[in-house]
Amino acid sequence: STPIKSSAASDVYKRQILRTATGGPKRERVRDGICSHPTGDNRQFLVRKEYTKMAKVITMGEIMLRLSTPNNEKFIQADEFDVNYGGGEANVAVSLANYGHDAEFVTAVPDNEIGECAVAALRKYNVETKHIARCGERLGIYYLESGSSMRPSKVVYDRAHSSISTATEADFNFDEIFEGADWFHFTGITPAVSDAAAELTEKALIAAKKHGVKVSVDLNFRKKLWSSEKAQKVMTNLMKYVDVCIGNEEDAELVLGFKPGDTDVTSGELELAGYKSIFEQMVDKFNFEYCVSSLRVSHSASDNGWSACIYSRDTKEFYHSKEYSIHPIVDRVGGGDSFAGGVICGMLDGKNFKDALEYGVAASALKHTIPGDFNLVSRKEVETLAGGDASGRVQR
Repeated sequence: STPIKSSAASDVYKRQILRTATGGPKRERVRDGICSHPTGDNRQFLVRKEYTKMAKVITMGEIMLRLSTPNNEKFIQADEFDVNYGGGEANVAVSLANYGHDAEFVTAVPDNEIGECAVAALRKYNVETKHIARCGERLGIYYLESGSSMRPSKVVYDRAHSSISTATEADFNFDEIFEGADWFHFTGITPAVSDAAAELTEKALIAAKKHGVKVSVDLNFRKKLWSSEKAQKVMTNLMKYVDVCIGNEEDAELVLGFKPGDTDVTSGELELAGYKSIFEQMVDKFNFEYCVSSLRVSHSASDNGWSACIYSRDTKEFYHSKEYSIHPIVDRVGGGDSFAGGVICGMLDGKNFKDALEYGVAASALKHTIPGDFNLVSRKEVETLAGGDASGRVQR
C-alpha cells in the first residue's frame, strides 16, 4: 500500500495499535504513515489514523497529602478525613497524561511508605515518576474544610521542612530530565515553599531554556506561604524564562504588581478592559507570548461563574471565552490547575489560542464536578462540553 503522507510539519505523527504475533496489543509511534511490525519484520504497514504528536511535558513542584473533611463538615465536627494526594504542578501533569501526552512530574518525597503512596497516586494516572528524588524528612500535608453555600472552604498547611523545601539541584539531573522535552510548567507555589525551592526552580528553568523547552507559569499566590513583597521580588526574576503566563486577577496584582481595573470577584462584576490593559503591560515588560487569566465570579462556595481571557503578543488580540455557570460545585480545589492543563493541552495540540482557551475553560468547568485534586476527565468529555453540550444526560 502507498503510505499516508504527513499532513503537517514535523510535529505530526501517526499512531496505530498493532498486534504482535501472539495477539497482544502494542502501541507504536511512527512518522510519515509507515511502521514496522513489532516482531522486527521489515514489512511496512499502512497507518490508518492520524494524531497530533503527543508531547513530552515536564512539571515540577510539591505533591502533598490532602486530608479533607467528609460531607462538607467543619474541622471540629470531623472524626475522620478523606485521603487524596495533589499539588499544583502534579495536578497539571495528571490532566496532560489523561489527554494522552507524555507527562512527567519532578519532585522530592521522603524515602518512606507515605512518600511512595504519593508516587503511586501519580503512576495510577500514567504520570512518569522516574526522576522523583527520595530525600528529606517528610511529605507536606494540607487539611481541607470543604465549604458550602455562603461558607467558604478553608485550608490549613502543615508543610514546613517537606522534602521539596530542602531539595537541591544535586538531587536532580536536569539535563537528563529536559532531554527531548517540549514544555515545562511550574507555579508560584513552589518558589514560595522555601528559598531553596526558589533556587531549585530557577535551576530547572535555566536547564529548560538550554534545551529549547517552552515554559509556562501559573502565578498562584499563596498568602500563607509568603508576602506579596517577597513574591514580587522572587517571581519577577523568574519571568524572563516564561513564554505563557497564567493567573487570575489577584495573582497578577500580588505576584507581579498589576491590578486589573475595578474588578471585584465578590460583586459579580468583571471589568474585561482592565484585563486587556494589564496583559498589554505584562507583555511589554516580560515579552510573554500569551497572557491568560481564569475569571471566577463567586456567587457562593457552591455557585460560581467560570470563564477566562487571553491576550496574544503577536496578534495583539484579546479574547474572552464563553462562561459556564457551575452549580452545585463538588470540589473547586484544583480548578485552576485543570484550567492550566487544558490550555497547555490545547496549545500542544496545535489549536489556535482562542480554541486552546475554550478547551481549558471546559476542562476546568468539568473539574469542579469531581472530588479530589486531580481532573480525571477524558478528551472526549472536554470536547463535548466545549462543543456546546452541557446537558449532563446519561451516556448509554
